[in-house]
Amino acid sequence: MSTDEDYVYDEASGEWLPASEFAAQRAAEDAVEVRDAVGNILADGDAVTLIKDLEVKGAGQTLKQGTLIKSIRLTGDPQEIDCKYPGIKGLVLRAEFVRKR
Repeated sequence: MSTDEDYVYDEASGEWLPASEFAAQRAAEDAVEVRDAVGNILADGDAVTLIKDLEVKGAGQTLKQGTLIKSIRLTGDPQEIDCKYPGIKGLVLRAEFVRKR
C-alpha cells in the first residue's frame, strides 16, 4: 500500500503523524472552549437566555432576565460572546451571564 501523504514529527508525543492528522490535533488544541453559567459548552449559532438583568452601557437600556439571544458568535475569548439584539449594535456579553437554551 502506497500513500503520498507527508508525515510530520510531533515533539509532544515523539511520533511521526500524517500531516492531516497533525493539523487536526493543532486545530483542536487552539480551539477556545466557552462555557455558560452552568457549564454547558457554547458554539457559534447557539441561542442563549440571560440569567440576570444586564444594563447595556452606551445603549441606555437594560436587558431583562430571561431575554432570549439568538445566534451567538464566539469571539476567541473564553469569557465573551458576540450577539445581535434589536436596537443594540455590537453587543458583547460575558458567558457567565447566559445559559444555553
